[in-house]
Amino acid sequence: MKVTYSVIAGLLASSSLLMAAGVTPAQSTAGGTAVVAMAPQTEPNWFFPVVSGAGYSAINFQVNALMYLPLIAVSKKDTVNYAQSLASAITVNKTDTQFVIHLSHRYRWSNGQPVTAQDVVFTWDLIKAACGPHSPLPYGDAQSGGVPSDFKSVTATNADTVVVTLNTSVNPSWFILNGLSQISPVPKAVWDRYPTNMHKELQFIVSESNNPTYKGYAVVDGAFKFLSYQPNGSWTFVPNQTFGGHKASISRLILEYETSETSEFAQLEEGTVNVGYLPLDMIADKGRLKNDQITETYLSGMNFVNPDFQAGEPDGAGAFLNQAYIREAMEMGIDQPGIIKTLFHGYGIPTDGPITAQPPTVYYDKALAKMVYPYDPAKGKKLLEAHGWHMKNGVMVKGTQSLKMSLLYSSGSTLETSLVQLLKADWAREGIDVSLVSQPLGELFTTMGTDHWDLAYWNSGYTYQLDYYPTAGSFFLPGGGENGGHYANSTMTKLVLAYRQGGTPAQEQQRLDAYEVYAAKTVPLLWMPWVPQGYARVPGLNVTAKNIKGPVSDFNPVTDFLNANYWTIR
Repeated sequence: MKVTYSVIAGLLASSSLLMAAGVTPAQSTAGGTAVVAMAPQTEPNWFFPVVSGAGYSAINFQVNALMYLPLIAVSKKDTVNYAQSLASAITVNKTDTQFVIHLSHRYRWSNGQPVTAQDVVFTWDLIKAACGPHSPLPYGDAQSGGVPSDFKSVTATNADTVVVTLNTSVNPSWFILNGLSQISPVPKAVWDRYPTNMHKELQFIVSESNNPTYKGYAVVDGAFKFLSYQPNGSWTFVPNQTFGGHKASISRLILEYETSETSEFAQLEEGTVNVGYLPLDMIADKGRLKNDQITETYLSGMNFVNPDFQAGEPDGAGAFLNQAYIREAMEMGIDQPGIIKTLFHGYGIPTDGPITAQPPTVYYDKALAKMVYPYDPAKGKKLLEAHGWHMKNGVMVKGTQSLKMSLLYSSGSTLETSLVQLLKADWAREGIDVSLVSQPLGELFTTMGTDHWDLAYWNSGYTYQLDYYPTAGSFFLPGGGENGGHYANSTMTKLVLAYRQGGTPAQEQQRLDAYEVYAAKTVPLLWMPWVPQGYARVPGLNVTAKNIKGPVSDFNPVTDFLNANYWTIR
């Protein structure tokens, strides 16, 4: 039968209709400036909401969410929040191959023009073109949510209705949460510079992607507008007075650049930052933050060391990492309980798959609560020896091969430096020689777009922003936008495609469990502890000045977006 997901509906992990009222909260009139600390040595560098792989970072999504309204907003319970979505209802046909999206009439661009179905279609056309093989803007979320391969057509039947037709029947929950959620429309009238040449259009967008003063960014439909910035300083936003949703009561929102965790802590003490973080290696200092509220939250995501599977590297590491037994041995060399106890001061949970036990979710397979490859470097060493390796001068060798590789990690954190040094020492016990290379996070992601790395790690991990049905298909499918390690496995591909199919809730969960178990057993990523973190994606606790309300109560562990239009300052 035909199913309608409406403005008074919540979406669960099946295609049934559920009713839940959506009410816009009352406005507040507090005023004031909220200053939010960004992660050390991190700054926004991609302001357009069709994001390239190189720009695919948490801070860029924070900025996009401030300025542009998503087609699909997601609640704290990982359901569609139509009260905050551009879409007011979605109707799905009986074969789960056509999704008719009805747009809310509440929202307009800041130049007074309505947000239309034509804007949605234009933005989809950009995403589709960006997924092309020679795109000047390689799309960062390709293969997630069926983008673009499952889409047959996206058309506007009138100003308020978009029809998405698919090539195949899909799991509606997965498609809406992971596919349609990727679309945050831009105004076609403002950005459509080359109507007959999409390649030039994408080149133009890339040229303005990190130029927030470009006039196109003055026309937005989100809760905030960009005002000004100082490189390596701050990025300032002001309320969008034409916003059709809950208007911000604060007068300004400032995203503050931080040179280090120490400098951020000093600003918290001084009161010049009122929304920040307490890194795990500074937990002992929390008593000094007497005017702040300190909270612990987990985001929906995963943590890992990312291998590069490309063969033919000069050091041969790609060929090594393609061997599952080597990855299994390396997983046995990761002391997750020890890391949590000593480096994380007891905060965090061990993980061995793409879905973690925290925050609580129905998608987690509890059978994985017992680690598949618990810490045991002696066993890992024996596994390597069973495959013909032997120790020579402290390094495993086999014929002319030596088990050596490099680990690229993000700079700016003493905790992360200590962690990778521990990894290096434990892997050395197995005869795996790992050299350490640090880079600022933005440069690290740029390096991962090249062929000059073996392993990469950033302690904040990956959150399921835009992949709200919490799988990691774009990590594991060939050509996936987040598959920077070029992982390819036919069994994994079948499992990923299987959970995208429709079925009963029990069938959907069974397919998801099979995927989780396979990811745990074959270690396509080297699983690391998942730790508490908040808006800045810095492992640690959240710190909020006691005179600012909203950052704690309105925190969403699924999206991790600021939602600063709901904050008030006394």
